[in-house]
Amino acid sequence: MELTGIHRGLIAVYACLVTVEQQARGAAGAGRRRSRKDEILEIAVGLFAARGYHGVSMDDIGAAAGVTGPALYHHFAGKEAMLAAALIPVSEGLLAGGRERAVGRSDDPRAVLESLIDYHVEFALANPAVIALHLHELDRLPEEPRRRIRRLQRLYVEEWVTVLTALHPGMPDGEARVLAHAAFGLMNSTPFLGGEVDRRRRAELLRGATLAALLA
Repeated sequence: MELTGIHRGLIAVYACLVTVEQQARGAAGAGRRRSRKDEILEIAVGLFAARGYHGVSMDDIGAAAGVTGPALYHHFAGKEAMLAAALIPVSEGLLAGGRERAVGRSDDPRAVLESLIDYHVEFALANPAVIALHLHELDRLPEEPRRRIRRLQRLYVEEWVTVLTALHPGMPDGEARVLAHAAFGLMNSTPFLGGEVDRRRRAELLRGATLAALLA
């Protein structure tokens, strides 16, 4: 898949991720000015989207950011560190949002499931570039950050498994995981959707298809 078609969206998406990370730190963090490190990371992620991870060097990033080599390495150890800093907040944000929607609503698993679907569909429609970046570039990361992201993803899956097993009494956890991953496949198809169907209708179709699959 060519990422250049979603390049502009990725810059806006990363700005949103910075906001999510700040909110997780509390009100004081949310109000702070964006740091030079944040700005450099935004530029790096944009270049990764436009050219692919292997098509971008640290010199390219430094030139685009107007930063010399030593100053660039003051902020990041290398490209892998930049990629990790861009991808980890995605999984952290999804997990936090999933847990928030499940709190105090275990008595109505269908309502929780519908809330989770709405949440993930909105994420997927707003962030196709981030989904594509995960799909194509996650394996570029060193073992530790890659394992951290995988663990966050597994914890997010378990939020869905808990809801699905409550909704379908007697369903084994393993089967619920199969359904959850199938649902993600539906919802995370947004990087591959064309623009012939408007956003509102795409959301309706994705929500409807996902809910039907999980209720079957």
